[in-house]
Formats: sequence, C-alpha cells, structure tokens
Amino acid sequence: MEKSKILYAEDDKTIAFLIQDSLESYYDINCYSDGRSALDAFNTQSFDICLLDIMMPELNGFELAQQIRNKNSEIPIIFISAKALKEDRIKGLKLGADDYLVKPFSIEELILKIEVFLKRTKRTDTSPLKYKVGRYDFDPKNYILQDAENSITLTQRESELLLYFIRNKNMVLKRQDILKAIWGDDDYFMGRSLDVFISRLRKVLADEQNILIENLHGIGFRFSEKNI
Repeated sequence: MEKSKILYAEDDKTIAFLIQDSLESYYDINCYSDGRSALDAFNTQSFDICLLDIMMPELNGFELAQQIRNKNSEIPIIFISAKALKEDRIKGLKLGADDYLVKPFSIEELILKIEVFLKRTKRTDTSPLKYKVGRYDFDPKNYILQDAENSITLTQRESELLLYFIRNKNMVLKRQDILKAIWGDDDYFMGRSLDVFISRLRKVLADEQNILIENLHGIGFRFSEKNI
C-alpha cells in the first residue's frame, strides 16, 4: 500500500531527526528546515498532511500555514511547537490548522492524530478520480491526459489549472481568483505565469474543437466544452 505523504517543517535538526526517524516506517515524510523551502515543496509536490513548527527562518509556521490554506482548504495541518500560550494555539487554529501539539509530546500521540485526520480526509473526499476532457480521460492526481492512442503528461501547475477550469466550467473566472486559487497570490509575475500555462493548455487541447479557453479582456477567462 502506498504510504501517505507528509510535509514536515522543522528547523531544529535534532527534533526533526527524531520525528522523521520515528515516522518514516509508517509514512513518506519529507522534512524541510525553513518555511520557504517547505512552501516551495508544497507548491510543486502533492502531500496528504502537513506538520509545521512555528519558530522557523524565512517563513514562520503561521505564515506558512496561511500560504498553504490559500492554496488548499482541505489538507490537514497540525502545528508542532514549544509555544504553549493560549494565544498561539488560538492563532494557529484561526489560520485553519486542524490541531496544535505542544512539545514535548509522545510519538504515539502524534501518530494517532495523523491517522485521525488522514482517515477523515479520505472519508470526505468524493471528487472523481478522472474527468472527461473531449476525447481524453484526465487524471489530475497523476497529471495525465490519455486517449486510446496517446498519453500526455502535464506539469503539476498545468494539471491544477485544468482541474480548476473543469470544476468551474462555463463560468466567468476572474484572473485574480484563478491566481489565488492556484498560486496563492495575484501579483504581476504570477499573472505572467498564468498566461504561459493557459497558452500551454491551449496547445495541448488544440485538436479538441469542442473545447474553448476564452480570454475575456480585462476580466479573466472562461472554459467551455460543448456536447457534454
């Protein structure tokens, strides 16, 4: 059985080693020593749950959790911190964390909490595994468009953008809403990236005459598909 994948952000090397060593028999745990590298990993990989320390360089745990929540409202987040003040717990939970563990704690307690949230996520995930896009079957988890003869592997960002379009088919989508949903930000450089990825999707789907990614000047885009 494939192991659940954990994003673990912790700048204390000793604690990081102990937790990673204790969990790696059960999970695919990926450890990052600062908030920025953890965010970069989250933006380029797929994870099932996040374990976040708070006091970290680059981005602290609160800032990292906010960025993660801007991109994904469903993934479980557990704070692991020596900060035991009630105000810190409340702040973490208000940012969208699912739980808050104060150091020191037992590994058994951590595993129990991880399992609770992983089971809850799997139980509530009712999204289709695949979608029809013209003649293609689209597998967003593995970033693949496939028909009877061809298989096209998309980048993660292309796959996320196509999935967002499919879920919001025939709707007028504002640029800033797309950027915040996919990139977590709507600044100029992210906007340029959006244009590049939309251009790539148009090339991939160029032979699909029933599919249109329409540019609505000054507003955003509309993804439409006929005969569905």
